[in-house]
Amino acid sequence: MLIKKFEAPTEAEALEKAKAELGKDVIITHIKTIKPKGLVKLFRKASVEVTASVDNNTEYTKKSLPPLNTGVNYSNGNGMGFSTVIPKEDKAFPIEQLLDGLQNMQRESAPVIKPQPVKERENKAATKEAAVTDTDNTALTCVRMIYNKLVANEVEEEYANTLISEIEQTLKPDSDVRSILSNIYQKLILKLGEPQTLALEEGKTKYVFFIGPTGVGKTTTIAKIASSLKLGMKGKVALFAADTYRLGAVDQLQRYASILNVPLKVIYAETDMKDAMADFSGYDIVLVDTAGRSHKNKEQRDDIEKLIKTVPKEQREIYLVLSAATKYKDLVKITDAYSEFADYNLIFTKLDETECIGNIFNIKMLTNAPLSYATNGQNVPDDIARINPQSIAKQLLGGAN
Repeated sequence: MLIKKFEAPTEAEALEKAKAELGKDVIITHIKTIKPKGLVKLFRKASVEVTASVDNNTEYTKKSLPPLNTGVNYSNGNGMGFSTVIPKEDKAFPIEQLLDGLQNMQRESAPVIKPQPVKERENKAATKEAAVTDTDNTALTCVRMIYNKLVANEVEEEYANTLISEIEQTLKPDSDVRSILSNIYQKLILKLGEPQTLALEEGKTKYVFFIGPTGVGKTTTIAKIASSLKLGMKGKVALFAADTYRLGAVDQLQRYASILNVPLKVIYAETDMKDAMADFSGYDIVLVDTAGRSHKNKEQRDDIEKLIKTVPKEQREIYLVLSAATKYKDLVKITDAYSEFADYNLIFTKLDETECIGNIFNIKMLTNAPLSYATNGQNVPDDIARINPQSIAKQLLGGAN
């Protein structure tokens, strides 16, 4: 499935653009109004952005499949070690890599229906019925291997079955391994969605709250992002330390603030937050480190909710920080607890501490919250990048990072 965005002054014009480029089979998946920000809004009208998709079997995609992004790059070549732009693109769909991954999976897994050798297929092709049956078996073998690989990478069976069901609905008698893999690869990317990361807005102070359980690496993640915003984007950045419960938490953030030469304000209660907002109104962005709280303790969650709600909704963003190494059942409870009072984006830490990344896909499917960043180590300002759906999809299907 090919996904593209089209922007125009009106919705009708954007739809026309989509149909003109992708054809009559285009499917509109999202429509949003884009309002100019800052001084530009005085001179420019709002526009409409349409997200459109088209199936791989259409004439357009047969002729022109666009290049796809490579795996997550944890260094962007400028010494920052932080990806502030979309990573470089592959020249083509990584089919050979994924085929190798599936073949390895077949050797390691329980027996499945084995595709017949070419000579046997030629002999059986004496009748049309035999040929179709043989092709069906080959397609079924591929689908089973894909399912096994997804589950082996800790994708929940519910979501793996959803993917397979969608593939089976469009599976044709002559579908080969390459088309099946390409189809599910594109569907994975579509379900993972476009990552949403921080950006600076002219004339507006943005307050960004980092929430989540203890021990997931919120403070270190904040330092990495602050480094990118300050050094990479040249933003005017400040840090607020609202984690006054954990021993040494404020000291840790103060060290990072000193290195980056940005101010740090300690917040003890929501009243401090209101006062601090007046003092920091000239800053582009304020990153707020909240205390790691147990998702089981409602009183502690209420404290964070009160702190967040001191900032007007249009000025705040919330990022739920989760460890990719946490058990899925625990992640379900954590995300449910924070969903009660916050609309959040997702940050996954500790990718270097797990061999499987299925939880990234699981939690995206469960919450439908936008993905944002991923970290794979403790080094500041390195070891962080914008989550790359193409990389995640490749790894889930057995391809290399």
